[in-house]
Amino acid sequence: MDQSPPVLWRIARAADASLDGEGARLHGARWSSQGVAVVYAASHLPLAALEYLVHIDPEDAPDDLVALGLQVPDDTIASVCEPADLPAGWRATPPPPERRDIGDRWIREGEHLLLRVPSVLVPEESNVLINPAHPDAQRVRVAVTRQFSFDPRLASGHGQGTGFAHRPR
Repeated sequence: MDQSPPVLWRIARAADASLDGEGARLHGARWSSQGVAVVYAASHLPLAALEYLVHIDPEDAPDDLVALGLQVPDDTIASVCEPADLPAGWRATPPPPERRDIGDRWIREGEHLLLRVPSVLVPEESNVLINPAHPDAQRVRVAVTRQFSFDPRLASGHGQGTGFAHRPR
């Protein structure tokens, strides 16, 4: 059995932790239109947490969140979308339709299991879209599943106020 560490991370409610892309299909997302099944993941667990947190009020964070560490086959080749390849305003909210077209086209073409895209929150980091209809999708393995919760200081809007960020200038 492969003991490699997870290479992708995802935060989801326990009931929504499958890798079928149903959430994105029902609601659409930043890189895909409603009706298109896509699984969203991040290159690191802290980024997955930020990507989830930006969509909720921290005080209302569900108490049934799980962190999923995913392993993908070593021979997987990903499509890559660099910030320089994106249209102006790609970080805008709500997302411009051109950005959703990128993910929709990638799914339609079906050539690669993964599409690596820059995070809107931290462009130097990557989010990774997984095509659940790709033949290799069945080879993506959930290697880690654990309960996940946000630190209560995130809900309060501030920490203790004594750290370096609060020093007078």
